[in-house]
Amino acid sequence: MEKATKNKRMSELLLILWAGGAALLSYSLVYALRKPYTAASFEGLTLFGTDYKVAVTTIQILGYVIAKFFGIKLISELKRENRFRFFVTSAIMAEVALIGFGVLSAPYNAAAMFFNGLSLGCMWGVIFSFIEGRKVTDMLASLLGVSMVFSSGIAKSFGLFAMNELNIDQFWMPAVIGGVALPLLVLMGYLLKRLPSPTQEDIELRNERVVLDSEGRRRLFLSFAPILTLLFIGNFMLLVLRDIKEDFLVLILDMSNQSSWLFAQVDTIVTLAILALFSAFVFFRSNIKTLMCLMGIVILSCITMAYVSFNYKALDLQPVVWLFIESLCLYIAYLTFQTIFFDRFIACFRIKGNVGFFIAIIDFIGYMGTVTLLSTKEFLNFDMEWFDMFNHMAFFVGAVCTVLFTIVATLIYKRYSLNNRNKTKNSKMDLFINPQYNTI
Repeated sequence: MEKATKNKRMSELLLILWAGGAALLSYSLVYALRKPYTAASFEGLTLFGTDYKVAVTTIQILGYVIAKFFGIKLISELKRENRFRFFVTSAIMAEVALIGFGVLSAPYNAAAMFFNGLSLGCMWGVIFSFIEGRKVTDMLASLLGVSMVFSSGIAKSFGLFAMNELNIDQFWMPAVIGGVALPLLVLMGYLLKRLPSPTQEDIELRNERVVLDSEGRRRLFLSFAPILTLLFIGNFMLLVLRDIKEDFLVLILDMSNQSSWLFAQVDTIVTLAILALFSAFVFFRSNIKTLMCLMGIVILSCITMAYVSFNYKALDLQPVVWLFIESLCLYIAYLTFQTIFFDRFIACFRIKGNVGFFIAIIDFIGYMGTVTLLSTKEFLNFDMEWFDMFNHMAFFVGAVCTVLFTIVATLIYKRYSLNNRNKTKNSKMDLFINPQYNTI
């Protein structure tokens, strides 16, 4: 018995190393195909009267938005045997777009970034589909989620290094970094493809994951409409704020006297902190307790983010300290819903579906907000410093999300309690109707 237990624990550990490592590296490499351009400033360039970097970012996100929209259907209905083919095709198309960005003349090469965003928009959902619905998904999703934090800083730092130290042109830099990342990304996809299917114990603990057709998606949303609507609104604001931070951090903070690796250093510390926090939930067997704890952590993060942003001048924080606090709070809140939350939500309410459906929706709504914000700022020509704008946004998002997520936590607990009462009532009714189950 003891030997069987040791073997089981060893197999779980190997699965975490295999699946978690492949998931973490996969999305880190996706960032190498998507984000290095954000390290460039593209000073002096415009596109049809619009700041060139804002235009490039908006165009790429527009492609991402369209991919997310179709991803609601594609990821929800994607079968296991088709995942790897979809994964590889998306990666190759993204690199081809980056090569086009280098080949075409500026500023019209910005159009190539549309196809880059279109190619990569569904990658998160595809990667998550390999690891969801398992006993150790909390750990695997944590590793996948923190890759988003870690790789954001790494992509910017590699971009700065390539331009400053290797003297690579700012338009060719994304393609060079992407070219190095592409074969490694395909290898990680193959490792994910070779993962074993969820076990019977996984299914009992986390529910079986199935594809969702259009009718299934409609019925699922209507069943949890109040909860999901508030979650989508909150995630809409968190994603917009996160995207502004990632794409324009070199404009928000003055990097002239800082190391090229500052972003990577800060994001590495944030990554380790979030990984330690999220990994602890692998020991929580109760799905409802996990959901309540997650909502508590998210609410606390939103309160902290709002407080620091509103009182920045009074607190007199160093820029690096400010960046660390804002990044930690923002990513805890954002990554909760990108990783652990919906996997546990499905398990808690025994939902017939998959995590990809939820993530594709929240991402589509969020990126629509980012495109709208960037377009509005540019076309209305707001005269505001990037740092001040981000601080105002962080305060607003933190304050509003605190209220929204408090209501969501209350609704989830009430729904769970109601389901339990109905189960108890039905159980008593079965005993009454079927006297053979009664005992004397």
